[in-house]
Amino acid sequence: MNNHSMELGRPASGKRRLRDLLLQRDNRVCADCCASDPKWASANIGVFICLKCCGVHRSLGSHISKVLSVTLDEWSEDEIDAMVEVGGNSSANSIYEAFIPEGYTKPGPDATHEKRSKFIRSKYELQEFLKPSLRILSSNSDKSNIQANFSAKIMNSFRSKSSQKSAGMVEFIGLLKVKVIKGTDLAIRDMMSSDPYVVLTLGQQTVQTTIVKSNLNPVWNEDLMLSVPQCFGTLKLQVYDYDTFSADDIMGEAEIDLQPLITSAMAFGDAGLFSNMQIGKWLKSHDNALITDSTVNIVDGKVKQEISLKLQNVESGELDLELEWMPLEQ
Repeated sequence: MNNHSMELGRPASGKRRLRDLLLQRDNRVCADCCASDPKWASANIGVFICLKCCGVHRSLGSHISKVLSVTLDEWSEDEIDAMVEVGGNSSANSIYEAFIPEGYTKPGPDATHEKRSKFIRSKYELQEFLKPSLRILSSNSDKSNIQANFSAKIMNSFRSKSSQKSAGMVEFIGLLKVKVIKGTDLAIRDMMSSDPYVVLTLGQQTVQTTIVKSNLNPVWNEDLMLSVPQCFGTLKLQVYDYDTFSADDIMGEAEIDLQPLITSAMAFGDAGLFSNMQIGKWLKSHDNALITDSTVNIVDGKVKQEISLKLQNVESGELDLELEWMPLEQ
């Protein structure tokens, strides 16, 4: 019986990759109506969805949306690879909802079936909210071929997103690579420890690290990528304690001023033309979370900034990061 179950089940590594993706903050609500705790997914679109939206997705046909249960259905490695490559709800919605009209309201968890159905069909079948360059117009061609072409264009959009100057109607000026290095003396939120992870928010984008179990001095050494819009504002950082059966507890937060890094980088242009040197500085003050002054440096042709932060609105905790500015390819 056990051998038979192993043959039917997905490889453990695949299950774990899918579970880790589902645990990301933006994937804990339905991509279409924001209902909590989605248990279904569209494997070819790359989004997690709730039971009510799942019914509408099924009605679109598997050539548009291939619906699978996260826990009950078998997943192929290719299907899991596709989900991971898209990156989940936030990344997918940045493409599929790039041009939602101003004043248009997405359906909520309690929306009627009619409103839910109209939105989902507009979003995926009619492609009304996509960038015009990604839309596939109807023709007499085989539907599966149309969808295959469409899916290829969408996936290419995700793959090339890091080198595009815009996504939706937001103009980007560059990329920011944030290396989340480690936490020190983080706050206790469980009985004796915490299960911390870091969430970064810039504009409408949110990314997060993996969860480190039972550790108040976690080491991540994890790179997170964000596109930087023209009006970039501050980078918001939050640390959470992951809880299986209840809402995650906040373990502190901080804001990072990106102006010193970006202004210095743009002033020097191609950093590869310069030797290693300091080109800017973010000064510690009572208005920010810096532990010490943070310098911006050219290091081996790259613009980098090391930052040590004292987490705010919490009893204890520090976080070490490294920022790297990556100009868009011309």
